[in-house]
Amino acid sequence: METAAAVNEREPLAGLKVLVIDDSKTIRRTAETLLAKEGCEVFTAVDGFDALSKIADHQPDIVFVDIMMPRLDGYQTCSLIKHHKVFRSIPVIMLSSKDGLFDRARGRIVGSEHYLTKPFTRDELLSAIEQHVSRPS
Repeated sequence: METAAAVNEREPLAGLKVLVIDDSKTIRRTAETLLAKEGCEVFTAVDGFDALSKIADHQPDIVFVDIMMPRLDGYQTCSLIKHHKVFRSIPVIMLSSKDGLFDRARGRIVGSEHYLTKPFTRDELLSAIEQHVSRPS
């Protein structure tokens, strides 16, 4: 029987709860596959409304949110998370296919910690987590 420490050494992100919000099934599935291989517990949502209930239910350690989504976009979703007293400390990483200065600035204004351009790589995804999630040692 393996100890939790042995599992965590092999999978440093084991047990980390990650929410990926994107209206693209491909992006959700890609992120979920990459993160699950690292030991993360991954939840997905198709838009901001779907995400809000999942945040309350699962209390993720980090949230990746697409900017362009129907109903509630990434900026609005991030703003709602950051204005909620229980969830405001959750790091929010914006995802976008656009790499414009305006989009990055607007993401910062609503409280996002980081910005990734799609398509993102495994290393970019893991680097964002390592930069913004403090793990108990």
